[in-house]
Amino acid sequence: MRRVLALFFAAALAVGLTACAEPGATAAAPSESVDACPQASVPLASLDLVDDVRAVTGGSTACLPNHTIEPVDDDTAPKLPVSVTDSEGRAVTITDVDRILPIDISGTIASTVFALGLGDQVVGRDSSTDFAGTEDLPVVTKTGHSLNAEAILELAPTVILTDTTIGPKEIRQQLRDAGIAVVVISSDRRIDTTDELVTEIAAALGVPSRGDALIERLNAELDASLAEIADVVPAEDEDRARMLFLYVRGSANVYYIFGEDSGADSLIDAVGGVDVAGEIGWEGMKPMTAEALVAARPDVLVMMTDGLESVGGIDGLIERIPAVAETPAGANRRVIDMADSEILSFGPRSAEVISALARALYAPEPAK
Repeated sequence: MRRVLALFFAAALAVGLTACAEPGATAAAPSESVDACPQASVPLASLDLVDDVRAVTGGSTACLPNHTIEPVDDDTAPKLPVSVTDSEGRAVTITDVDRILPIDISGTIASTVFALGLGDQVVGRDSSTDFAGTEDLPVVTKTGHSLNAEAILELAPTVILTDTTIGPKEIRQQLRDAGIAVVVISSDRRIDTTDELVTEIAAALGVPSRGDALIERLNAELDASLAEIADVVPAEDEDRARMLFLYVRGSANVYYIFGEDSGADSLIDAVGGVDVAGEIGWEGMKPMTAEALVAARPDVLVMMTDGLESVGGIDGLIERIPAVAETPAGANRRVIDMADSEILSFGPRSAEVISALARALYAPEPAK
């Protein structure tokens, strides 16, 4: 089921991104590593917390303290060759990791490779990879998130790490036929699957001990973030924020609600919110209906920043989807947005992502 949902999400996201892209446009350069979000580094309990998380008005933006991926301390050399069975059941032998190409729809694979300390061997990037150290890497995706075989072959990668969120699959086969080791990583992206993601990638690159060290670090970071959030979550369920993840691409008229097993539900759970999509039995990602939106009665809408901008901000959202105005979130204009390349990038930044969302929820600053 989760594999099907991952494919469905990739299709929906790719449609929206393609529609937003202008012909001939190139991917934006990655964000610089600056302390652009000072509040993200302050202990949550020390911030000006709201009295009633369900009654907050206005929008706010969740942001990370910086865009740097910290490599793991372990510098054990890759042990090659290594043979793995990828998520599609293919046996793949990797003999060289000097030129790594990590590509998926969220930039998660690339961030994991950098966190494993192998960033210097990365030769290209997808259009979602936007953290420090990737600025000068050539982009090998076009029209949003489809693979450009010619651009990839020009880079002469020795190993490609990808997943089924990006394609088409015929291009992946073309790259295999060219003699490149292509490893398809699991597309299941949730907070609770991060360990498996790291293990798969570390195994394919011949650095299992680095993977173990990274998992230990990420779990410690996640535990710390969850503990910090738990201290500010309302004790009573009825006082917790009723939250709904809404995915939109205005230029393509794409409007989806992300429900159970979409990955968005794990974010809502992590910040102590109530996933109202689950209450109405909404599974996976499906086109939004006005009836479902009104029935869910969210206090807070969670959205991707570019998606919110694509409909003209909160005013445009309410104008395009009148049903939003019939919800508490619409009445209070309560929308939390976060960068498209960050909000669902489960992996090395999971702890920072949920911490950022928690700050936007419990100690919001007005959206810029």
